Amino acid sequence: MTTEQILAPLRSTHSLPVVFGAGAAIGVLGGMIGLGGAEFRLPLLISLFGFAALSAVILNKAMSLVVVLTALPARLTAVSASEMAGHWPVAVNLLAGSLLGAWAGASWAVRMRSTTLYKVLAALMVLMAAALLITHISTLGTLDLSLWAQVPLGVVAGFGIGVVAAIMGVAGGELLIPTIVLLFGQDIKTAGSLSLLVSLPTMLVAFARYSRDGSFAVLGANRRFALVMVAGSIAGAVLGGLLLGVFPDMVLIPALAVILLISAIKLARHD
Repeated sequence: MTTEQILAPLRSTHSLPVVFGAGAAIGVLGGMIGLGGAEFRLPLLISLFGFAALSAVILNKAMSLVVVLTALPARLTAVSASEMAGHWPVAVNLLAGSLLGAWAGASWAVRMRSTTLYKVLAALMVLMAAALLITHISTLGTLDLSLWAQVPLGVVAGFGIGVVAAIMGVAGGELLIPTIVLLFGQDIKTAGSLSLLVSLPTMLVAFARYSRDGSFAVLGANRRFALVMVAGSIAGAVLGGLLLGVFPDMVLIPALAVILLISAIKLARHD
């Protein structure tokens, strides 16, 4: 861990209403597109609340984990557990890579210099913007691969997604959903539920790796901050779900992609 990360402020001094409002805004954005919004939360933690990169990633990971745990039961009402059980090979295939990727990604994040981590996060924000556009605007087909090609590609894709999710502190649904559609030929609805089943253990592995680092203390110092922001995110996600369809995807998705790109530029310039 670098000197900058050690000396970075461990506790946010912002008022709880501001924290709740920020969480709610993130939840609305995520709710309107069916995602958790963690990719929008990360730059906010750094730019608005003043956390250093690694501290922001760890906080984002913890809050993303709570949001996924909250979303999973609701998602199972849309796609039944028995139906999901029929797709267990897909989840296992991706998990074979994502669990290793999550551990590796978290290990790399805690060893990076802070300035390097900011730039890596900026690059990954650009990746998320591209994934957002591809998933929600274009029509995803399937690659129609043989099992012998599908399985190793699933492991490789899972590894990459695990790395990205661990470094950014996100669930990874933005990348998992198009991967499940393209590689395994699942519909978007089923892919969304499967992504949560893959995300949860993947996040737990990354969380376990981060818990071994000194920067993990940021969670204890900001427990109330995290809980209030999560509460705002969940409330905002409900509102965002109600607003689903109010704004055309051809307007909403590019606007959100622009937000991610602007955030990426700010992170890249962060010292």
